[in-house]
Amino acid sequence: MSRIPVDPEAIRQLASILAETGLSEIEIADKENRIRIARAPVAPAPGIVHVPQSAASAPAMPGASSEAGVPKGAVTSPMVGVAYLAPEPGAANYVAVGQAVSAGQTLLLIEAMKTFNQIKAPSAGTVTRILVASGSPVEYGEPLMVIEP
Repeated sequence: MSRIPVDPEAIRQLASILAETGLSEIEIADKENRIRIARAPVAPAPGIVHVPQSAASAPAMPGASSEAGVPKGAVTSPMVGVAYLAPEPGAANYVAVGQAVSAGQTLLLIEAMKTFNQIKAPSAGTVTRILVASGSPVEYGEPLMVIEP
């Protein structure tokens, strides 16, 4: 049985292309050789229920939490995903503690199913706390930051 010549760098490059493009397999061939790289299919994520931002961070009664464990003025995650405080690695964060924000201003991004979703301020105010780290996973309804009037 003859041994097929393998180029590890070519395999790494093909695997990188799979990761970048989201493809499940890729194959290249010439007259004598063929290389096929495949990855196991990713199971679909459970259904995501969309909650309008205004409902997800509706103001609470004075002195009360809007939900058990959710601080007053909290902007909560409308989906499961990964939170990013800046538009790209190395860039400045969208907002900082103590910064005044206006209604509709982008606060952070949540990546869900390879889509970056802008999370916007539901109302004007001052960012008093940032409750998530950039690159951290977040759950539906999890407090992300607190904005006080």
